[in-house]
Amino acid sequence: MLKPEQLFLVREPVDMHRGIDALTQHIERLNLRGQEEAAFVFCNKARSRLKVLRWDRHGVWLCTRRLHRAHFVWPKQGERSWMMTPAQFDWLIISNKN
Repeated sequence: MLKPEQLFLVREPVDMHRGIDALTQHIERLNLRGQEEAAFVFCNKARSRLKVLRWDRHGVWLCTRRLHRAHFVWPKQGERSWMMTPAQFDWLIISNKN
């Protein structure tokens, strides 16, 4: 199942060409670490694409979402990453019209 127990939103934009290894290194530079049942949400500079890096007991998932005519609502200031609730994650990945 793809629903993680812990969700972390990484505020700073990342290059969407990055794969599992580069995104894992990125979260390690933020003093976080990938762990079972955790997921990290990344966004590009235009806020039109998301990547979700998710660990489970079998390995790592990397999922991508792209919006065609809208962008994701993304925090502009504050911490470099923080935890989200499952409800916040569900709201984020639904195509919102902002």
